[in-house]
Amino acid sequence: MKIYISGAITGTTDYMERFAKAEKELTSQGYSVVNPAKVNAQLPEDTTYEEYMKMCFCMLDMCDSIYMLKGFDYSCGANREYGYALAKDMIIMFE
Repeated sequence: MKIYISGAITGTTDYMERFAKAEKELTSQGYSVVNPAKVNAQLPEDTTYEEYMKMCFCMLDMCDSIYMLKGFDYSCGANREYGYALAKDMIIMFE
C-alpha cells in the first residue's frame, strides 16, 4: 500500500524531521511512502503555495492512503489534503 504523509509545513521549522520520522516508521511497517516534504524541497525557490499544493494533490493521487501527522488540523494545506482524501474515499490514518 502506498501512503502519503500530510502535516503542517508552512510556519514550522522542524517539518523535514517530522516527515522523515514518519517516513521511516511507515517504511518499517511495510508501506511504500510518499514524503511531500522531500519532493517539494527540490522545487525552485520561486514556487508558489498553490503550485506546491498542485504537486501535493498529484502525489496524493498516486496513493491508496494518507497519514495525518499530529497538528495537521492547524494547517490549511493539510486540511485541504484531508478533505481531498475524504472525497476520494481513501484510507485515512492518524499519528
